[in-house]
Amino acid sequence: MKDIVFCSNNCFVLYSAAVQAKNSENKESVPSLPQSPMKERPAKAFHQYSNNISTLDVHCLPQLQEKVSPPSSPPIMFPPAFEAAKVEAKPDELKVTVKLKPRLKAIHSSLDDCRPPSKKWKGMKWKKWSIQIVIPKGSFKPPCEEEIDEFLKKLGTTLKPDPVPKDYRKCCFCHEEGDGLTDGPARLLNLDLDLWVHLNCALWSTEVYETQAGALINVELALRRGLQMKCMFCHKMGATSGCHRLRCTNIYHFTCAIKAQCMFFKDKTMLCPMHKPKGTHEQELSYFAVFRRVYVQRDEVRQIASIVQRGERDHTFRVGSLIFHAVGQLLPQQMQAFHSSKALFPVGYEASRLYWSMRYANRRCRYLCSIEEKDGLPLFVIKVVEQGHEDLVLTDTTPK
Repeated sequence: MKDIVFCSNNCFVLYSAAVQAKNSENKESVPSLPQSPMKERPAKAFHQYSNNISTLDVHCLPQLQEKVSPPSSPPIMFPPAFEAAKVEAKPDELKVTVKLKPRLKAIHSSLDDCRPPSKKWKGMKWKKWSIQIVIPKGSFKPPCEEEIDEFLKKLGTTLKPDPVPKDYRKCCFCHEEGDGLTDGPARLLNLDLDLWVHLNCALWSTEVYETQAGALINVELALRRGLQMKCMFCHKMGATSGCHRLRCTNIYHFTCAIKAQCMFFKDKTMLCPMHKPKGTHEQELSYFAVFRRVYVQRDEVRQIASIVQRGERDHTFRVGSLIFHAVGQLLPQQMQAFHSSKALFPVGYEASRLYWSMRYANRRCRYLCSIEEKDGLPLFVIKVVEQGHEDLVLTDTTPK
């Protein structure tokens, strides 16, 4: 068709050839793309060359709409596969910028910051914990009981009882107050009303011996003799432990004999430092603790009679937690109603007992017990004396 027909159309033919040359240059510069699935039309139309080029729009960049992501982790938006193919077609001429996490603009009207909130359970469900134990080198001295008591007292975590009143009881032999050491004078034993002796002071006296039942005999006899004997160590009266060497006149208190380094033997004999053998001895006794039951043999009937006959007295008679104050009296007309087959109920009897409180746990109070007369019969009265409360008086016709 280029060679035929009219001369008036030569210019148009030449124009079509120029367009064809231009299109051929464009085809060489643009890489081959897959052809459109559309069927090619017949070659009757002269604009078929421009239709092939219009399937790829390389003059307009793809415009991505800006999407605001929610506060929580936003999804990542990627371009479609077809647009990605276009980007890869001309990497030198086409540049695409994608903002994955756009910045959120702060709202000036609100006080809260529009930053993404932190994780809800961060630092709450689990935490990392580490501990270090440092053991000092060298010898470690454990604290004593006094230091521990002082520390607990500062913390205020312990219940400390009231301090025990000082024991003013004095031994009639060694004149020392209170109970002695277990491996020494030992505990105090009651000899008579307000008369006390240490167990070992009485046991190691020359005249005293012990029965199989644990009774100490001749303690009063040893005490009378000790009032006239002077100790060789402390030069005080009351010494009753003498040296068993024949014609030796050295005599000591039991505590002074230990201090003077006298030698004691298992057969209850003692030798002074001048006559004791040198070195150790098989029968030597070095431990004086007495854990068996030992008591002073005495006439209790005579002792109780002496208490009643004294009337007003300055001494305290105590049996365990029972403190005796007054014995009372019975008149002849009261004998029928004021006694039973096991006990007497003298009017005026008074005693007090320290026992557990009815109001507080782990606390003691005083119960004052007395016997009165009402309608010719005994009336038993218990008066509860407790600090911080009014006295509570309980009465009944029987002691139970």
